[in-house]
Amino acid sequence: MDLRHATSADMPFLKALYRSVRAEEFAAVPWPPEQKAAFFDQQFAFQHRHYLAVFPDAHFLVVDCDGEPVGRLYLECSAEQWHIIDIGLLPEWRGRGMGSALLSAIQREAARAGATAVLLSVEQHNARAQALYRNLGFRVVQDGGSHIGMAWPCPGGPASQAV
Repeated sequence: MDLRHATSADMPFLKALYRSVRAEEFAAVPWPPEQKAAFFDQQFAFQHRHYLAVFPDAHFLVVDCDGEPVGRLYLECSAEQWHIIDIGLLPEWRGRGMGSALLSAIQREAARAGATAVLLSVEQHNARAQALYRNLGFRVVQDGGSHIGMAWPCPGGPASQAV
């Protein structure tokens, strides 16, 4: 598994990944496939612009395995608290330990860099991701609306007592 900065050439893959992440959520919506694809592409464009505007210093990374893109990791690590903006893998790569490996590496690097915590947000209905985050030591710090805020306090940092 390798990480590299996303480029404009990765946009088709990133759109397809976004569709795969949202597909289950929209499985029961009675739209034709072309309409769902257009909707997902529009939502991806909105999300992409939002992330670029709100997190201008973030690392927008593509996860590669054997030279093929299999996921994305968007990470803001320029502040005292690191923020996992987005993490997603293609369906066939989920459940293989890759997400755990990525998150564990982020936790190690954040602690080594002197960060106080690693933050993320997860959808309320995504029980599988919530379980993964809890298994890696993330705790709920905000529960409301469509998302849950979670934090992992870096060991020995002030956030380990405050979060």
